[in-house]
Amino acid sequence: MKRLISTLIFICHISYAQVSDFKNIDFTRADNIAKLNEGANLDNLAILAHNLTSTLPTQVEKFRAIHTWVCHNIKADSNQHDIVARKRRTLENDSIAFMKWNNSYKKIAFQKLLKRKETMCTGYAYLIKELCFLANLDCVIVDGYARTIDSNIKKLESPNHSWNAVNLGGKWYLSDATWSSGYIKSGNVFVRDYNEGYFLADPILYAKSHYPLNKKWLLDDSLINSKFVAGPLVYAETFKQHITPLYPKKMNVDINKNTEISFSFKSENPISNKKIALVKINRTHETSLTISDLKNENGLISFKHLFKHRGTHDVHLKINNDIVATYTIHVNKMK
Repeated sequence: MKRLISTLIFICHISYAQVSDFKNIDFTRADNIAKLNEGANLDNLAILAHNLTSTLPTQVEKFRAIHTWVCHNIKADSNQHDIVARKRRTLENDSIAFMKWNNSYKKIAFQKLLKRKETMCTGYAYLIKELCFLANLDCVIVDGYARTIDSNIKKLESPNHSWNAVNLGGKWYLSDATWSSGYIKSGNVFVRDYNEGYFLADPILYAKSHYPLNKKWLLDDSLINSKFVAGPLVYAETFKQHITPLYPKKMNVDINKNTEISFSFKSENPISNKKIALVKINRTHETSLTISDLKNENGLISFKHLFKHRGTHDVHLKINNDIVATYTIHVNKMK
C-alpha cells in the first residue's frame, strides 16, 4: 500500500507540470513555408533563415519552420556515425584524445553537411543552432547520452548524441532534429520518417532517452536534483504518440513470485482501453499478459499484472499496437 500511495503522488505531480504551452498554435503556415523552401541549398544560411522565418509572427512558429525544414531536407549519414563510434571505442580509455579527434573531425562533418546535406547528430544540432541565431532565436547545442536498445541502457557509459534547447518566450524547450528526421535501417540505409514527437518534447519523457552532460538541460527540477535512473526503454513511437511512462520508474525490476506490479503512464491523447496491452516476447512469439484494475482518467492510465512464474521476463507496454516502453522483470522464488 505504501508503494501504491507514493506512486499516486508521483503521478499527480507529473500531471500538473507537463501541459504543452503551444497547444493552441496552428503550425500549418510554418510547415507550409518549410515545404515551399524544400531543396534550398546551404550556401547562404542567412537567406535561408530569412525565407523560413521572416513572415511568421511568433518565436515558436519561426522555430517550427526551421526544425521542419532541417528534418525534411537533411539526410542522416550512417557512415559518419560509424566512424565516430569506432573511434570512440578505440579511445574509450582516453577521453581527452577522443575529444581532440572529435573536434577535428567535426570540420569534415560540417563540410559534408554544407555540400551534400548529409550529416550526423552534431551537424543537425549545429544547423538548427545557426539558423536560429540568424532568426534571432536563442538556441544551444546540448551534448549527452542517447539511450537506445544497444547503448547506455543500464547506466550512462558513453556520450553519443547531440540535440538542441531553444528559448521561446523566456522558457527553454528541447528538440531533436536527428531523431525527428527518420532512422537508419539494416544495411545503413536512411529512411526519412518525420516524427513530430521530438519537437518541443516533454522533459520527463525526453530524459528517458536523452540525458545531457550538463544536468541543467534536463529542464525539470525533479530530474536535475536527483541521480540518473535507468528507466524503461522508450522508442520513436513513444514520442509520436506522446506517451510518458511513469511507473515502474526503473527498467529492471526485481520481485518475488506471485507479486503484483502496478504500471502507469500519461498520454496527451485519448486512448481506448482496448488499445492498451502488456505483452511478453520470446524470440518471435508474443504473448498477451492479463491486466487488471485498469483505470483511464484524464490522460492518466494505470493497471496491474500478477507475475506468477519465476524467471526473467521482457515485458512491453503496447499502445495502438506500437511498443512504447520495455521493462525487464526478474521474478525470484519467494523467500
